[in-house]
Amino acid sequence: MSAIQSPLPGTFYHKPSPEEPPFKAPGDTVAVGDQIGLVEVMKTFIAVNAEVAGTFKGYVAEDASPVTAGAVLAELD
Repeated sequence: MSAIQSPLPGTFYHKPSPEEPPFKAPGDTVAVGDQIGLVEVMKTFIAVNAEVAGTFKGYVAEDASPVTAGAVLAELD
């Protein structure tokens, strides 16, 4: 199992916008570079991308929750 960690502190989002579905759902295939979420810092949104390939297990961090740098956001099998 691999963990995807937050690159910086901020607010983590599962979706590109409130009306859209999450970037990934459990069971989805994840390739290196796939976007799995966004971290917002002072109205700037930074993409969170997978650094390894695998199968998306699920989000660990809640949607729209504050996170710290290095916090586990999601897990891959």
